Amino acid sequence: MLVKEVFSQKETRNIDKIYKDLVTILSPRKVSKKFVDLVSYSHDYWPISLLWFLEGRLPALPDIVVFPESTEDVVKVVKYAYENNIPIYPYGGGTGVLGGAVPEYGGIVIDTKRLRHIKIFKEDLYVEVGAGINGMILETYLNKEGYTLGHFPQSLYASTVGGWISTKAIGQFSTKYGGIEDMLLGLEAVLPTGEVLLLRPDPRAAIGPDLKKLFIEAEGLFGIVTKAYLKIHPYPRKRIFISFASETLEDALNSVRNILWRGARPAVIRIYDKVETLKWFHMKKKAKGKIGTIIILEGDEKLVEAEKQIVEEEFSNAEPMGEEPVKYWLDKRFDVRELPEYAPLGIVIDTIEVAIPWSKAVALYNDVINAIRGVEGTLIAYAHASHFYSQGVCFYFIFGGLPPKGSSPTEYYEKVWKAAMEATLKHGGAISHHHGIGRMRAKWIKEYLGDTAMNILKKIKRAIDNKAILNRGNMGV
Repeated sequence: MLVKEVFSQKETRNIDKIYKDLVTILSPRKVSKKFVDLVSYSHDYWPISLLWFLEGRLPALPDIVVFPESTEDVVKVVKYAYENNIPIYPYGGGTGVLGGAVPEYGGIVIDTKRLRHIKIFKEDLYVEVGAGINGMILETYLNKEGYTLGHFPQSLYASTVGGWISTKAIGQFSTKYGGIEDMLLGLEAVLPTGEVLLLRPDPRAAIGPDLKKLFIEAEGLFGIVTKAYLKIHPYPRKRIFISFASETLEDALNSVRNILWRGARPAVIRIYDKVETLKWFHMKKKAKGKIGTIIILEGDEKLVEAEKQIVEEEFSNAEPMGEEPVKYWLDKRFDVRELPEYAPLGIVIDTIEVAIPWSKAVALYNDVINAIRGVEGTLIAYAHASHFYSQGVCFYFIFGGLPPKGSSPTEYYEKVWKAAMEATLKHGGAISHHHGIGRMRAKWIKEYLGDTAMNILKKIKRAIDNKAILNRGNMGV
């Protein structure tokens, strides 16, 4: 069947032979070349790709999909691919939003979702998991045993641990628990040659450079993570919900900065601009035209009460709005229906997250919002701040628009991204906070890193993967 592919860089291969070889190496039930599977693994959740689907195009089809059930299975496939110079593309839940899993050179997609064991080490407070374990299944299992991972990305119901590591994921409760890089104690990964690397889950070790960091936000360039060791926490004994309406974005940001500088660590803090405040605080008339903030405190009772006092002191210049907006957010936080609902209408929707120091935060917010709104066709643009540090903040911008007459959805989409990235770089901001680089942000990675750092990244890639078989084409490396 003839299919239009946006990114296809396929080389001529004997797919029938590859299929037969892999069936011999693994088993028939672990290998597929069915068209429905090739389509399923031709993309991730990159928003623009849904519009391509509606136009009758796919990002890029793989040649074969395999479903390993053990590290040994992964080793067999990787060794075969290395010996035959066949590109391989690791695939977890497919929830990436920047095209990082698109198999643009064809080859073999390795679906890791059958690597899903869980083992809790209660005395040492960590868990060993297969890289393919689903996030919500892991958290539910931990909760039943009296623990939490504290990692709640919006993709929780669909994403995997391996994907979290590969994209440096972060969750909604990050102010208290951190990102995946703060949770990762050790890992097991299969290198491009088929060698297995095991990095032990020590509480801390000073034994040369920390090699596990090579795999955090590597997007499958250096190896396929098959196992992870993650910190866990006792399930929180108490929770407090608080919300406020501030006069200005600067007021709300200053309040949160002071809370962190005083040593309090709420689990959740989210500051919404005036547009998005209408979405989450619509039940509060007094919030109209204000900046809404929701906060969740959790943990030991005495600690939570002390943090509540600090929070209320620092938001004393804002109007308290109670628990209702927080409960509403908790109920709706995983709802991402806008994309599939509006795409058939031709509306382009996406999110862009960046990070910036406190001193430049308000200026960056204003410039990025204005840059997005300044692109012809934009219908709406708003933002919230959802991840906070002693040094700065992450802004999460959301936009929607219709391509102007004579322009394609892709052209409009790329103009918005260009405007947002240029405004971020102008202020010295990080062009990605937790979604990664993929194929969408690749054109700006060199400008952000600089020549020296970019060359080092490429040298590391060549040293580990001299045949460039792992996620070939990703991140511009």
